[in-house]
Amino acid sequence: MTTELIREPALYIGGSWVPGGLSECEVEDPSTEKTTGLVTQASATDVDQAVAAARDAIEGWRATPVDDRVKALRRLHDVITDRANRFAALITREQGSPPPLARSLHVDTPLNVIAKTADALEEFPFHQRRDGSVILREPVGVVAAITPWTMPLHQIVMKIVPALAAGCTVVLKPAALTPLTAFELARAVDAADFPPGVFNLVTGGGREIGDQLCRHPLIDHVSFTGSACVGRQVAAAAATTVKGLTLELGGKSASVVLSDVSDDLLAKAVELTVASCFLNAGQTSTALSRLIVPEARQPRVEELAAAEAAKYVPGKQLGPLISAGQRFAVEGYLEPGLAKAITGTVELPAKGYYVTPTVYSEVDPDSYLAQDEIFGPVLSILTAESDDHAIQLANNSIYGPGRALWIADADRALDWAAQIRAGQVDVNAAPFNPRTPFGGYKHFGIRREIADYGIDDMLKLKAVQL
Repeated sequence: MTTELIREPALYIGGSWVPGGLSECEVEDPSTEKTTGLVTQASATDVDQAVAAARDAIEGWRATPVDDRVKALRRLHDVITDRANRFAALITREQGSPPPLARSLHVDTPLNVIAKTADALEEFPFHQRRDGSVILREPVGVVAAITPWTMPLHQIVMKIVPALAAGCTVVLKPAALTPLTAFELARAVDAADFPPGVFNLVTGGGREIGDQLCRHPLIDHVSFTGSACVGRQVAAAAATTVKGLTLELGGKSASVVLSDVSDDLLAKAVELTVASCFLNAGQTSTALSRLIVPEARQPRVEELAAAEAAKYVPGKQLGPLISAGQRFAVEGYLEPGLAKAITGTVELPAKGYYVTPTVYSEVDPDSYLAQDEIFGPVLSILTAESDDHAIQLANNSIYGPGRALWIADADRALDWAAQIRAGQVDVNAAPFNPRTPFGGYKHFGIRREIADYGIDDMLKLKAVQL
């Protein structure tokens, strides 16, 4: 892909490219601070047309045999696979992710989700019999998918693929900071030969276009990923017409090291916790941004964490933050005196929204460092007096997306995991499984995404008494 300015003058509505009703908006490359694209902005009329197209397509798509919907998803998977390098290059340009990460995290992960969702759809129980009655699972209808800039392709796939699998139609509004990937996805959907109107793309700001979608009388369900603050606004807007709602919001995940771990497992826990915290420059809702360790192991943990953090060089292994505003917000947590900093300053690139990767120790569990979703490469180390205390510290958060648990006695892992108030618990670096539900507790949001759980989220139940 060249570095020439990318222009997207049209929206994807009803299976066709339609000129946008408003002026163009600049898309910035956060690693260079230069404009990398110009994207048309949808008007209120464009949104109405997209919703109408999705409404017109719903009956035909919901009646499409499951086998045909499976084939459509597999075609989409193949198209994205063929264009994977282009997707990765776009993500690097508009989101700032280093090229290797742009491919492995931002493209390969959603490809895996598409494949596993197609597998789940093949065996999904849309009809069930119970005591002489039949329980039907039917599409909720037209879904508005409102996605963030953190993982431009993955977050879109997490929403639209289960919806399409369920027989719903979709209107997508991507983040205003990272719309280029969404346009490439629209081309992939078109190439995969989905019926007109099943997928539609509109662009614009959340306060205008997002709010219109949330309140639109012909939208049946809103699926939103973003901050907890905006999520509450989305929920309030959707409630005006009693829509279904899926929310994935903020996070402050903990990596909990129990007292029985060996020195080798401790080193692995620190290595992978730092990697999770610094992944995507710390801009993931499931980042392990709190490391909870036994008091007796604190000196060794500090030594290990400082060494691991030094491996993340801004501009190489560590990408930029998404914007100047995000950099300013994160820099507010890098002031001296907030806690014991065990990492030093590093040289930052002359251009780009980079910040110093930082590890703090001796962090007050109730402080801003331990409680706020910083959304940058900032790790807080907390110490626990006992294993029970470690679990208490892990649960001391308004968020509950996920936790990591490090334990030598694997037979007791489920007992300890059951005490953790979070939607996911990864034990001793168990890998991501795209056939399990993704979501969390508390202020992280409501409902679940991915595979059969994501499909189920896009269905409503009907009991037929025979």
